[in-house]
Amino acid sequence: MDTAKSRAAGTAPVSATGAAGIRFLEGPGRRGLELARAAGVFLEFMKGFRALHFVGPCVTVFGSARFGADHPHYKLGREMGARLARMGFTVMTGGGPGIMEAANRGAKDAGGRSVGCNIVLPFEQQPNPYLDRYVLIRWFFVRKVLLVKYSYAFVVLPGGFGTLDELFETLTLVQTRTIQDFPVVVMGVEYWRPLRAMLERMADEGTIDRADLDRVVWTDSCEEAMEHIHAMSVRKFGLRPKVAEPRRWWLLED
Repeated sequence: MDTAKSRAAGTAPVSATGAAGIRFLEGPGRRGLELARAAGVFLEFMKGFRALHFVGPCVTVFGSARFGADHPHYKLGREMGARLARMGFTVMTGGGPGIMEAANRGAKDAGGRSVGCNIVLPFEQQPNPYLDRYVLIRWFFVRKVLLVKYSYAFVVLPGGFGTLDELFETLTLVQTRTIQDFPVVVMGVEYWRPLRAMLERMADEGTIDRADLDRVVWTDSCEEAMEHIHAMSVRKFGLRPKVAEPRRWWLLED
């Protein structure tokens, strides 16, 4: 069995995009093929940059795709989306269902702007109906760059592997000062209690600085979350409602 097939064996059906990802990660390929792949990644970035250029200051909301509209976490995400929109932020999510949908829906409830960076998958990730604008991305790493690039704060609700990946990548970027010291608010205190205990253990062992723990606000209160975001983003960076830039027809901007 070749490498690509062996990696896919025993898993759910692999989409064309997933198969391309498996081949991408197999190791060195022919130089011409590697150049074509690099060009494809560049074009993915350009597609995202063009689609999101006019969205204005965002707050990105991370969370599970698997919570239905009757779940308390969905309701919390919807309330946060509405509050962020009322503060003047564009609400950005991964564009899918669950908490992503909830945050986008809340933004629309409040008359705000709602955008998504959706990932192409054979399951779960169809763009939700509450998006003013979305972009479909093939590569997870491109998508994560876009979710961080336009945002001045990050709200993390309960989720799984993907949410943990997004949370820790964001914290690593803040810790290493790759991005500014933007606020990270984690909501769902009871859900995240074991994770918080693990971070405390890491600080005790010295694998992170104790000051790194202060980079995260843990709360179930929308009021506390919004006060923190206002203090650390709106006031600190002097954000103002953005006047839309004119689209340039010669650049094919829409």
